[in-house]
Amino acid sequence: MRVAVVGKGGSGKTTTSAVVARTLARHGHRVVAVDCDSNPTLGISLGLGADDTERLVARREELDEGESEHAPSWDELIDRFGSDAPDGVRLAVVTRIQNPEPG
Repeated sequence: MRVAVVGKGGSGKTTTSAVVARTLARHGHRVVAVDCDSNPTLGISLGLGADDTERLVARREELDEGESEHAPSWDELIDRFGSDAPDGVRLAVVTRIQNPEPG
């Protein structure tokens, strides 16, 4: 299952995403939350903490500035740009996903 949360600024997308992600994970689902927002704060909403969230944002900025390379696979994207959040949620902070793998 894939769930995308979209809407205008300030409508509660980040909060809703965090609640849905943690609820699904608590019920035994494998959850990968992907934060593509220009102001990526999903890590904080998931309970990851400000320092870990900022570390993920810095990695994304390195990629945007050409100081890092894109991940060639989904697993490497999660390893390189992701972190474990509470309740078993895995979070990745990315700008975009190029050439997504099917499935």
